Amino acid sequence: MPARPTAELVTLKAYSERTDGPEIVAVVGTAESNDRLQFGTREVDWHSHLRGQIFCVDSGLMHVRTRHGSWILPPHRAGWIPPGEMHSATISGVMSGWFVLVAPACCADLPDRPCVVGISDVMRALVRRAVTWPVDEFLSPESQRIAAVLLDELRHAPREPLHLPLPADRRLARIAQRLVDTPGDTRTLEAWAEWAGVSPRTVNRLFLAETGIGFAQWRRQARLVHALERLAAGEQVANVADALGYATPSNFIAMFRQYFGQSPARYFGRRETSAATSADDV
Repeated sequence: MPARPTAELVTLKAYSERTDGPEIVAVVGTAESNDRLQFGTREVDWHSHLRGQIFCVDSGLMHVRTRHGSWILPPHRAGWIPPGEMHSATISGVMSGWFVLVAPACCADLPDRPCVVGISDVMRALVRRAVTWPVDEFLSPESQRIAAVLLDELRHAPREPLHLPLPADRRLARIAQRLVDTPGDTRTLEAWAEWAGVSPRTVNRLFLAETGIGFAQWRRQARLVHALERLAAGEQVANVADALGYATPSNFIAMFRQYFGQSPARYFGRRETSAATSADDV
């Protein structure tokens, strides 16, 4: 995917805080850039933008935290942050990727909360075209039609179970934080309830009410988030499975397949050759 000249990147920094100008502004980033869109490995403190953001990484992992909880962005999925949403991020080993900044007026029909979605070949090709557009000009009618299709692709893209919602109840928050800190802890729901001074029935009821999923599923997703971070860093599946308390790597792989429909190796390895496609595909 072609990169923008440095002068355009400087201009692009301001566009995340502007409501005027093109409906969408697309840019690629690398680990070598000195711009705010730099990848690599680093921490990004809490902040927000006037424009919505669609973004994707080609390698490594992004861990994004919001008031709704945290979520993981593996390679070749798209993350979405609505306008004005406070968030922070940990970027781990990301060498390249892309951002699309969406004007607030175009975000009304897009998801109202942060999420991770699958990327279609159409979305990928549309972004490649959008990256070639000038950032300081209004879009032509043809480009506006392409931008509208890109936003439609985001609107209808399948959600991926990479969000870890956080409970508000103080007792549940203690359990949730301990599970995040020690994902390999195999204590039962009853044991966790006793540890927090609450009944097992209340734990399950409140987890469902405050996060939308029950305790067992929440723990599985917490383990999955932890697993994705370690797998993206290059750790062996067997080591990750052991750290998460699975009896065998096969049990862990079975859980992974249940969520994503493929093994960890295929999940992180798919679409490795897609970057060779040109903007002329649209």
